[in-house]
Amino acid sequence: MDFKKESNKELIMDTVNKKIQKIIFDIIFQHLQDMVYVMKVEEGPSFRYLFVNEAGLKKANLPLDIIGKTMIEVLPYEFAINLQKNYLKLSQKKEIICFDDVFYFEDGRKIYGETILTPIFNEEKRISYVVAVTRDVTAWSIEKNKIIESEQRFRSIVDNNLDAIFMISLDGQILEANPAAIKMTGYAEQQMMNKPIYNLINERDMVEFKAQLEKTYTGYALESLNYKLLHSNGQLLIVHLKTVPIVIHGEISGVYVMCKDVSEQAKNMETIKFMAFHDQLTGLLNRRALLEHLNDLINRSETKRREFALLSIDLDRFKFLNDTLGHIAGDEILKRVSERLAQFQNENCFVYRQGGDEFSILLVNINRESTVKFVQKVFAQFVQSFYYNSQEYYISPSIGISMYPNDGKDAEMLIKNADEAMFRVKEKGKAHYQFYRSDMNTVFTNIVTLETNLRKAIDKDELHLVFQPQIDINSGETASFEALLRWNNAEFGWISPSFFIPLAEDTGLIISIGHWVIEKTCKQIQHWNNLGYHDIRVAINISAIQFQQHNLVNVIRSMIKKYSITASSLEIEITEGAMQDTTETIPILKRLKQLGITISVDDFGTGYSSLNYLKCFPIDVLKIDRSFIRDILDDEKAAAITSTIIHLGRSLGLEVIAEGVENSDQVEFLKNANCHKIQGYYYSKPIPAKELEEKFLSRKNLKGNSRSN
Repeated sequence: MDFKKESNKELIMDTVNKKIQKIIFDIIFQHLQDMVYVMKVEEGPSFRYLFVNEAGLKKANLPLDIIGKTMIEVLPYEFAINLQKNYLKLSQKKEIICFDDVFYFEDGRKIYGETILTPIFNEEKRISYVVAVTRDVTAWSIEKNKIIESEQRFRSIVDNNLDAIFMISLDGQILEANPAAIKMTGYAEQQMMNKPIYNLINERDMVEFKAQLEKTYTGYALESLNYKLLHSNGQLLIVHLKTVPIVIHGEISGVYVMCKDVSEQAKNMETIKFMAFHDQLTGLLNRRALLEHLNDLINRSETKRREFALLSIDLDRFKFLNDTLGHIAGDEILKRVSERLAQFQNENCFVYRQGGDEFSILLVNINRESTVKFVQKVFAQFVQSFYYNSQEYYISPSIGISMYPNDGKDAEMLIKNADEAMFRVKEKGKAHYQFYRSDMNTVFTNIVTLETNLRKAIDKDELHLVFQPQIDINSGETASFEALLRWNNAEFGWISPSFFIPLAEDTGLIISIGHWVIEKTCKQIQHWNNLGYHDIRVAINISAIQFQQHNLVNVIRSMIKKYSITASSLEIEITEGAMQDTTETIPILKRLKQLGITISVDDFGTGYSSLNYLKCFPIDVLKIDRSFIRDILDDEKAAAITSTIIHLGRSLGLEVIAEGVENSDQVEFLKNANCHKIQGYYYSKPIPAKELEEKFLSRKNLKGNSRSN
């Protein structure tokens, strides 16, 4: 054997092994991204740096002369003390330990570290060295903290949400419920966990709820307003319910079911809806409900081939009874009348109180012959007397009837013609019924007889004023009214202004009648002022014939002075026809304006409208004619004209009032168009002064859902 060759071979192998070890050492300790520290353990114990790799120096920002120094000498004091505690812990336990730490640099940087300390024992089983390997987990820690913060924010939203939130699985099991859900349902969290969400849903809503969940499982967030949730005590809660898919890594893993208790709001809405469509005194349906029902019936395609009847009922001599016994007794009797009429109500019969002692009955799917039989049943209800405070009172009704479609194709015409038929009953002795006839509106064929009666109307005290309120569309307040003339003739009964006003103008009687209206209005304003109502304005119509009288201004001035009222409480309405004679009209209007009187143009848009009139005349108010308001919802041209008049009036600084407003849709249109005020049957028909005081002047504000009928 050649020992020399063998020895050389071993030497070569040993050299190779050392080179390999050095390479491994360099890779592990010098090029490794983890920070590596070898600490020598001395008595105390104390720990001195024996070795630090490149990453350890750079990442910890340590000095190059670190070898041989202790941690206290090298590191910031607080950090060194905390770090040394872990080394002491290692000395006591004598086993590998792991810990997390944070190192703060002077420049504000912060490094999160994850450290493993490994003890190296000598032959005496004592720790001579400690190898520390620290991994920089800053990026991971920041991301982890973000996740934790995000989860905490989410938990905060869920746990503190006032709405109930359930987290359910794909098979509908409740996995989690927030405190609001526990409070809303009355169940403890343990009672709901892993139970089907369907246990909380009202049986009637189950099909719809399951359909909503199925669609949410496919990725759609949905909501519904009409679900009912079961409380633990058996109560049904009306909830606004939302379902939102839970998406994790692009996959739907469950659903959030969020519920808001709207039981109280729903109850309030039902109350408001009831008040809006029912009379407050009797509980019967009101005029607004009648208009809704009539329009609905007329608009249904099937009703165009079916008849229905509208009955207008007025209690005979009720005003005398009311004035004699007082309003409290009158209201009690009206309630008893309402109870008797309400007995007829069913799916084909609807009873309404129009206001005062006026009622209406709508009969659906009925012919003329059956209507007569029904009317006879109504009269039978009044055969028996009414009692109040042990006193017996007999009341009879007068009934007028209009039939659809023969007597009217719209609600307004049906109501008008039923009223017209009822007035004819009143004229002929009351306590009877009559169907509307087309000749009722042309009953006055003898103009000479009518003129004779009109000349005596003032002396016989047959003329009187009624008032219709003008409502501020935004505030609901009412501080202005229109005075309207009515004639109740001893021979012919109630005569429409459309008959006697043109006759008065043709005969010149309009002058004396006009003076009477001016004085009665001023006197009424004085009366209201004495009652404490000062901030009001009453409009009266002045005929074009009156503007030809040179003493008109003096008459108005003298009446203002006679009754000690402010001129601003009076408004003069003129028609566009009166504006044509600018030579006569402008001086008169300017003198009225100087007195402080408000000037308005009535029925604007129907006459010979001219923008020049608006420039020349001292006008304060424009009143849009009812013919435009009637068609604004169906006729684009009427809607456009109405909007244009409102915009024009506002641009000129004029107040704009819409006449003939009948329903809530018209109100909404006018509100959106920024109209100032509305006037019409939607709030009130023209009513006597006493009734107006009770319904409007005694209240500062008037809301749409508490309007007079």
